[in-house]
Amino acid sequence: MAKSRSDKPSSSDKPSRSNKSFQFEEALARLEQLVDAMESGELSLEDSLKAFEEGITLTRDCQKALDQAEQSVQVLMEKHEGFTLTDLDDTDNDQE
Repeated sequence: MAKSRSDKPSSSDKPSRSNKSFQFEEALARLEQLVDAMESGELSLEDSLKAFEEGITLTRDCQKALDQAEQSVQVLMEKHEGFTLTDLDDTDNDQE
């Protein structure tokens, strides 16, 4: 059974940017919607390109938010000496 056309990306599905705070979870959920719609193979080429462009923008916004969060954590840890950051990627490799 084919997916409904409600999976088609639309501007009304975009996270609201009217408030100044970036809503990371909403952006991530929207990215998941875009990926699902593109993977379904039911989007036209034009809609796929629009979804891809929106996805790239959301990815950049999410990465920027993550970078800012990491900087905030670093500042907090510097204020409270004795704490150090551990790269999670490094600890994952140690457990394998």
